[in-house]
Amino acid sequence: MIPREILKKIRLIELRTNRLVSETLAGQYHSVFKGQGMNFEEVREYQPGDDVRSIDWNVTARMNHPFIKKFVEERELTVVLVVDLSGSGLFGSGEQSKRELAAEIASVLAFSAIRNNDKVGLILFTEGVEQYIPPRKGRKHVLRVIREILFHEPRRHGTDLNQPLEFLSHVVPHRAIVVVISDFLGQSAPTRLEIEAHLRRKVVLSETLAQTSLRALRQANRRHDVVAVQVTDRYEMELPDVGYLVLKDAETGEVVEINTGDEKKRKSFARRQERFQRDLQRLFNAARIDAIQLRTDESYAAALGRFFETREKRRRRG
Repeated sequence: MIPREILKKIRLIELRTNRLVSETLAGQYHSVFKGQGMNFEEVREYQPGDDVRSIDWNVTARMNHPFIKKFVEERELTVVLVVDLSGSGLFGSGEQSKRELAAEIASVLAFSAIRNNDKVGLILFTEGVEQYIPPRKGRKHVLRVIREILFHEPRRHGTDLNQPLEFLSHVVPHRAIVVVISDFLGQSAPTRLEIEAHLRRKVVLSETLAQTSLRALRQANRRHDVVAVQVTDRYEMELPDVGYLVLKDAETGEVVEINTGDEKKRKSFARRQERFQRDLQRLFNAARIDAIQLRTDESYAAALGRFFETREKRRRRG
């Protein structure tokens, strides 16, 4: 029996995201992701105006006049949400944690998918694969996906993106839309810290990106359409001026003390974070992966809309 407060939270996310899907994003989703594959339908006689690249030369040679292969767009797609449940996701400087934001983004994409009659699957990961839910259709299935993202208790706290990407290749053999939702803070980042002692807020600080496997990302993107969604928070971009703080790493448990009142340290931190974001973007570019950054303190609706528009324009040009 699922506790009432959990059902209430899931229902709230459903109401909030379903409205966004209905009013704004459903059409964009279909435009961006439709036609990921083409299915052969028939061979028919060539007609003026047909694309000569579609001519079936074997049939043409046998029949002594041109025939073309006719394809139809693949209608049913599979969306696999690959969601990071590492310890740093529990952070949120405001009302919403990164894990809660990840659940909302997953909800938007999942409801967009089932509205388009697509299947939705889920891979939860930390240092390894925590849980796998095979792709299925339907509202009840999507609600289960949201529930697991919000309330699954991970066995580990670190991060290793290679594990779910390798697992993906075994459980999803056909081409799919793969959305990786993570803060992309690797387990070797030594100063990803959680502020425990000020204003009852938990703030995670990150300095460096662990060596995420470019090879794994490239391989995944060759087989699938991989999209990266980075969930972050304003205090991962800029250190707040709140004096001395005791900090604890959300994944390793390391404890240190830092003077956030030191302006030089705050500026140095901001520069490191800018460098981190540039390195991360270079990683995505090298793997030819589209990426979007969403923050817990900002509305994601407009950012998602712009992201879909950009992908659709590039798709039309291609």
